[in-house]
Amino acid sequence: MEFELDAFSPEILNGINCSSLPPHKLVLKVGAPVMLLRNIDQTNGVYNGTRMQVRRMGNHVIECKTLTGNKAGSIVLIPRLNLISNNETLPVALSRVTSKDGLRVLLQDHGHLEDNCTMNVFENIKLIVSEDSIELLFNSCLLQIDQNENLGNIFAPSLLTSLHLCSDREGEFFPGINKIKYEGPSSKNPLSFKWYNAEEEILGKKMKDWFRFSVAFWHTFRGTGADPFGAPTKHWPWEDGTNSVKMAKRRMRANFEFINKLGIDLWCFHDRDIAPDGESLEEANANLDEVVALAKELQTQEKKKVLWGTAQLFMHPRYMHGAATSSELGVYAYAATQVKKAMEVYFHIIYIYVFWGGREGYQSLLNTDMERELNHLARFFEAAVAYKKKIGFNGTLLIEPKPQEPTKHQYDWDAATTSNFLRKYGLIGEFKLNIECNHATLSGHSCHHELETARINGLLGNIDANTGDPQVGWDTDQFLVDIQEATMIMLSVVRNGGIAPGGFNFDAKLRRESMDVEDLFIAHIIGMDTMARGLKNVAKLVEDGALAELVRKRYQSFDTKIGAQIEAGKADFDFLEKKVKEWGEPKVASAKQELAEMILQSAL
Repeated sequence: MEFELDAFSPEILNGINCSSLPPHKLVLKVGAPVMLLRNIDQTNGVYNGTRMQVRRMGNHVIECKTLTGNKAGSIVLIPRLNLISNNETLPVALSRVTSKDGLRVLLQDHGHLEDNCTMNVFENIKLIVSEDSIELLFNSCLLQIDQNENLGNIFAPSLLTSLHLCSDREGEFFPGINKIKYEGPSSKNPLSFKWYNAEEEILGKKMKDWFRFSVAFWHTFRGTGADPFGAPTKHWPWEDGTNSVKMAKRRMRANFEFINKLGIDLWCFHDRDIAPDGESLEEANANLDEVVALAKELQTQEKKKVLWGTAQLFMHPRYMHGAATSSELGVYAYAATQVKKAMEVYFHIIYIYVFWGGREGYQSLLNTDMERELNHLARFFEAAVAYKKKIGFNGTLLIEPKPQEPTKHQYDWDAATTSNFLRKYGLIGEFKLNIECNHATLSGHSCHHELETARINGLLGNIDANTGDPQVGWDTDQFLVDIQEATMIMLSVVRNGGIAPGGFNFDAKLRRESMDVEDLFIAHIIGMDTMARGLKNVAKLVEDGALAELVRKRYQSFDTKIGAQIEAGKADFDFLEKKVKEWGEPKVASAKQELAEMILQSAL
């Protein structure tokens, strides 16, 4: 019998493939469904029978997304390490160690390593023992074990719920993507600028100074692709499935690598976007302090700055009735405290502080005291102005108009409504407006209309560069790619002489179906190129002069002595009645709208 068995080599036996036997070798691929056959971490829903999908395969770990259980959608790491020592002199098996105190390894560092490190326990592994944690560095991948974890779990098959992938230490978040460069209109490279040339001078300013582009942290790094009808679709490689301070710091490092590679110097954020909320106000403030400290460090290191920051006063359930317009005094006070903290920690790193009242409005007037709520909102803004001056913040305060969504009617409906509010309460000299193009659409206006309304009132402070789909009646926050709209926007900006210290913030997000990391770059590139084409088109219109001349001729009847009297407020009704009797029926000239549109199209 033994002779007969020896007649079949291992290769033959391993090659048997029939329905009653599993294959000798399983080959995993990204996207393949897998099932755990032992418990890893029952508390976090990773146990025998859990179905998962492979997302990435590294040299030492397999990253999976859980599909079943109470933690469905979370990201877990499964080991694929050769855990057998290649050092015969290793005095103790690490899998039997239960604490850092019991860890003993043979050091043969030849004087090249610190006292708490070794390089020769496992192949390509560096072990670092510190007071707070134990870290194992596998080539460029850092695995960290929290100080309270049982070290026996590290090298058991259940190991990787104790391990956290820490990409914030070293390595790239966007490997394979180089710094985006200007290559000109003929370039077919999607990761290049075709029209935006930062140093090119247009109408007396460099492009970068006209635009002062900014990346929106919330859409770029916190956008998940979720919508009212579907779950998140985006799972960026640097995410670990948590909202911890550690994860927040990793996102911050990713943010700075992103804006560096994109060639942008500015970014924007809400407090709760960059740092997690806490169980208490004190914990939330401490989280914010810790993350802002890192942001300051990175800004100094990378020579970047925040265009504007704000406090998120709309997502937490406490703000369901609004913040400054809430019917609850305690919520009003909490919102004031949150803004106070934000202004304290921001004012050294930002140009502008923005107020966007996500829920400052009403759903029904039947149960709303509108006058009282508007008065409360004004008192809130007055207090913000007073605190700004108290702490010595010299930046600009902005209000961002939006007509509706999430409330039925918001008090800062559009630029005209907000301007009137500021005048009524004596705040016109303390605030300017942040005009968002998609909000203009929701209010029934064009972005150009809102910009002109803000400009002629001396209130144009910043632009959130995005757009909405004309077929969709809600805030889709798409990247602006319409060249004609970009041209109209830049007409207002050029007439305003620029918008510094404000800029163009890309308050825009990828479409739900765009899930690749490079899509983040492509979206911003086309947004920047579109605005650059708009600026170039305006330069053509200015240099040609035909459009300006058409407008001048349309109003030339006021370029007379009597016209000047009217515009100076010195022509009363009696005087004008006398002139009409002298002139008779007035002649009315053509507005030449089609000619104006022809001139615009010739520039496009």
